[in-house]
Order: sequence, then C-alpha cells, then structure tokens
Amino acid sequence: MFKQISISIILLFLLSCQTKNSQNIQGAWKPETYLLKDRSQLQVDGLIFFTETDWAVLFFVLDENDVPKKGSGEGGTYTLNKNELVFTHNYHLSGGNSGSLPASPLKMEIKNAAEAATENCTIEFNQNNLTIYFPSGNSMTFKRKSGFQK
Repeated sequence: MFKQISISIILLFLLSCQTKNSQNIQGAWKPETYLLKDRSQLQVDGLIFFTETDWAVLFFVLDENDVPKKGSGEGGTYTLNKNELVFTHNYHLSGGNSGSLPASPLKMEIKNAAEAATENCTIEFNQNNLTIYFPSGNSMTFKRKSGFQK
C-alpha cells in the first residue's frame, strides 16, 4: 500500500512539473508580426522578456524602409494561468507616429500596484512560438530568442 501511494505521489509530482514546463514563457522573445484588429500587419522589431513574475517589452513600429516611427517600452508583473496572460502595467514609455497607428506624444508613467492598469490577454504558446491576443483585437506573434528551456 505504501509503495503504491509513493508511486502515485511521484507520478503526480512529475505531471505537475510537466505542466509547469509546458507553460514556461520565461526568456526573451522577438516579435515576428503585429496584426491589427482590421487584419492589417505592421512591421515591428524589439524584444519582450519574461522572468518568473515580471515582464518588460521594448518594440518599434517600422516604416517600409525599416526606420523606427513609433516605439514603446513597458513593464511590470504578470500572471499566467493556462492560456490566460494578465499584464500589470507599472512602467510605460511611448511615443511617435507610424502612420498606421494614431500618433502619440511622448508618454512616461510609473504606477504603483494599486494604480497600475491590468491587461487580460490570451495566448497560444509552444516551446518556440508565442502569440499574444490583446483585448483591443490586435495580436503579436513572437519567436523565442533565448530562455529557460528545460
């Protein structure tokens, strides 16, 4: 009986580790596509980073000559539960005019946890690809650049 319980506990532990690893988005991801709600696609460059609990992104919208026209640096904490990714926006720096998106003046904000906005997103994820679907209807697809792959 004891041996059977021990094996069951070990199997449950291994299954929980497998679930954690399959949800591991930690590392650096490079944007591949930025698809707007109207299905138009923007050319972007930059990186998004995830640690165990924090995230930061720096990305640029490029023109047809690969010149940055609009940019954003953001960060904060996040939670991930299956395919539900919730960003908390503690830091925000943005500005520029891409032509495809509304112009935005230089914006700089730091917000504490009580003031910070949250953004509920859904994701599609595998070991090397990540797509984030934003509440706006826009989505970004990323390829893993580096990370904590196990």
